Amino acid sequence: MNSTIRVVAFTLAAVLSGAAHGVGPDFAREQRLADEIVDMIFDGEVEWLEAGGREFLGIHTEADDSRAAVLILHGRGFHPDWADAVNPLRVGLVGRGYSTLSLQMPVLDKEAKYYDYVEIFHHAYPRIEAGIEFLRAAGHDRVVLLAHSCGVHMAMAWIRERGDVEIDAFVGLGMGATDYQQPMRRPFPLDAMRVPVLDLYGSDEYPAVIRKAPERRAMIEAAGHGASRQLVLAGADHYFRNRGAELVDAVAAWLDGLE
Repeated sequence: MNSTIRVVAFTLAAVLSGAAHGVGPDFAREQRLADEIVDMIFDGEVEWLEAGGREFLGIHTEADDSRAAVLILHGRGFHPDWADAVNPLRVGLVGRGYSTLSLQMPVLDKEAKYYDYVEIFHHAYPRIEAGIEFLRAAGHDRVVLLAHSCGVHMAMAWIRERGDVEIDAFVGLGMGATDYQQPMRRPFPLDAMRVPVLDLYGSDEYPAVIRKAPERRAMIEAAGHGASRQLVLAGADHYFRNRGAELVDAVAAWLDGLE
């Protein structure tokens, strides 16, 4: 099935499912995002994965002599080739020996806030699992889950419900970002994780991310994995604007140290 036919089928399935099940992710917006980017992807291959009876967009880029695979979850309302953070990582890590698969995560309308997204976190679970299954089927023995911003919230909710036995490491970027007067409903399960964790944020981050950093560090240390780290990228904001190369260097260096 070619990309155009797949996109049409994806749209129809999304509309029918939305009518049947009521409030959920904005599948029409996902379709618009896919329409905007699929023909502009030159680094990597478009892959239509299936989760929950519908197809969703992924971008797979295989490294030569791949050392591990990195599954990438973007932030709120974006897409798997988002110019800040996501594209630099999904392309740049390949040059460092890590294959990548960047997934379209569930989105809502542009005005939606953190508490709106909490209600659809569970829609991310089968997508994460489909991404892991795809990478395992491609022959990768080691899969690292990397998430940014709202993608971290979705990943942490999945880990809280399902555990971290399906992944080999976790990278969180801008962990704990929410909206004004919308504090996190539940703490991240960092103290219960068995895999190494990298908590990476910028020195110009949102205040809440910086304020909660000691709490996250204490939880990571309580988990007891010697390879876990909390790092600050100097000069970077929440979106790592104009810091793509430094972001790739920091993540790749940590991944290299896991071997």
